[in-house]
Amino acid sequence: MPAQDNLGNTIPVGTLGIIALESSKSLGQKVNDYIVEWRKERENEHKSTIAFAGYQRDSYLVEASCPRFGSGEAKGIIKESVRGSDLYLLLDVCNHSLTYSVCGQTNHMSPDDHYQDLKRVIAAVGGKARRITVIMPFLYESRQHKRSARESLDCALALQELTNMGVESIITFDAHDPRVQNAIPLKSFETIQPTYQFIKALLKNIPDIKFDADHLMVISPDEGAMNRVVYYANILGVDMGMFYKRRDYTQIIDGRNPIVAHEFLGSNVEGKDMLIIDDMISSGESMLDVARELKKRKAGRIFIASTFGLFTNGLEKFDKAYEDGTIYRVITTNLVYQPKELLTKEYYISADMSKYIALLIDTLNHDQSISSFLSPTERIQTILKKYGQR
Repeated sequence: MPAQDNLGNTIPVGTLGIIALESSKSLGQKVNDYIVEWRKERENEHKSTIAFAGYQRDSYLVEASCPRFGSGEAKGIIKESVRGSDLYLLLDVCNHSLTYSVCGQTNHMSPDDHYQDLKRVIAAVGGKARRITVIMPFLYESRQHKRSARESLDCALALQELTNMGVESIITFDAHDPRVQNAIPLKSFETIQPTYQFIKALLKNIPDIKFDADHLMVISPDEGAMNRVVYYANILGVDMGMFYKRRDYTQIIDGRNPIVAHEFLGSNVEGKDMLIIDDMISSGESMLDVARELKKRKAGRIFIASTFGLFTNGLEKFDKAYEDGTIYRVITTNLVYQPKELLTKEYYISADMSKYIALLIDTLNHDQSISSFLSPTERIQTILKKYGQR
């Protein structure tokens, strides 16, 4: 890894420790494996010095758990010393597959439960770590980021609560609204886009895709995704289009104003592949509506790329859309829980983010800048050339 060649000549902040909460066990294991491999291969003339004690290990995972009492209450336990460690806590607040018992009844863990477990583990550290960084790919309560009526600002409160508990830095991916970082202006807050990983996944899995203005167009499903789509359009040199949601503001259904229609702004889409970009697929109805509107305008293959595939209403509608030719492929990351059913779908492509997270942790542990990793422009151009797209 050329970007890491100089890490062996810089002293780590502290002994590296990765606490992957139960919600992120599989992702945490992959991240750990990458770092173990890199550090075993890394030449380091100083590795015998006290500053590099414990630098090369078979595992950097710190064993921790949050067992529950019969009443549903819980506690955080860390089963080894973390004094002076540089800790990275990894969790997935969207992992609904985990359950616990409350008075004999089975409950599925909600984002609130995962967030409470995170605080329990931080409390168990008890201020003994040298530094704590929370890696929370789906930012807790990020959809409740602004006030439009007399309502709570849950995401801002959570960020302040974590930093007050001693968290030095928070790393998230594709935050719904990055301006929520204003709640903690004196702390480090990074929101990362998986742009490079999406383009790489498309190039590896779709051999005949062409990233040029004659064959591809990127689409924003609403005004909120415009910044992401503008970046894709500029970096790939293709046209873009946008849908905006016309809503019925006279009624509220499931906490939101229902969508009346999707109106399109953009050039002719006929015959071109469409790449629809958004931060999350919740129920997916909005994405599928956009795909159907594009098909009415004689678009070619339709690719849906979203950082977080939540699929809150199941996969039945996506199965039907694939069968009738409305969509061609769906790409999401492994940053959140992926049901086994999803991984078996012919139309699904998973963008693996574990190597990227490992790269961030390894670099930050040496207190080096990650700015080159946050802007993937150069890497995107390199991989496009590799696949003959430039």
